Amino acid sequence: MRLISWNVNGLRAIMKKGFMDIFWNANADIFCLQEIKMQEGQQEMDLPGYEEYYNYAHKKGYSGTAIFSKYQALDVQYGLGIDEHDTEGRVITLEFQDFFLVNVYTPNSKRQLERLEYRQIWEDVFLAHLKELEKTKPVVLCGDLNVAHKEIDLKNPDTNRKSAGFTDEEREKFQNLVDHGFIDTFRHFYPDATDRYTWWSYVTRARERNAGWRIDYFLVSEALKDKLNDAQILDDVMGSDHCPVLLDIDLKGGSKAL
Repeated sequence: MRLISWNVNGLRAIMKKGFMDIFWNANADIFCLQEIKMQEGQQEMDLPGYEEYYNYAHKKGYSGTAIFSKYQALDVQYGLGIDEHDTEGRVITLEFQDFFLVNVYTPNSKRQLERLEYRQIWEDVFLAHLKELEKTKPVVLCGDLNVAHKEIDLKNPDTNRKSAGFTDEEREKFQNLVDHGFIDTFRHFYPDATDRYTWWSYVTRARERNAGWRIDYFLVSEALKDKLNDAQILDDVMGSDHCPVLLDIDLKGGSKAL
């Protein structure tokens, strides 16, 4: 099974930058999006052979997630089931034959770390959601987790110690995922790979200099370790300030979409 995850920084915007060609050329079994920045009905997709799942933020032009799948989900959950955490369209959970798929857009702590405290609470609720799912089936987690785990995962760690996405608190929450048995699939295959990033600031034209951060991930339950084939960063794909990430894994989705 071939899965792709991409923070598109606005689905309507990226549609004007060749998204459909990228989508069809990728031939993914499941394609997950974050930061779609739209409301229901604002963008019609023509995706024969794919089921479409959307979780829209209440706030217009903000956040939101989507999943396009060749397999019909056995069950769908939008959000975390807690009102205070479910207004921004950040989580979609699909149940398939062999696994749960969780697509997430983790809250950004923002400048001055004004949202760091909320994010810490959110992270604990989110982990509890993942562990509850694991009681039934293993989990594939993907999305923009808005954190670079280790120094190797961003270009300038020394000058970003107190920056959103690389604070000790955020990194500890990511490590907590790992400690609870979730495998960072890219590091599983490429533990020492350097200068491999998934996000670059538009403001500083960082992509031209490859001064980036690796903040987009596929994580999987320990039970799926032997089913992993490869994980890739598709940093040649343009159109967003993020690039897609890919997971190749031996799993069954169940019934294919019509």
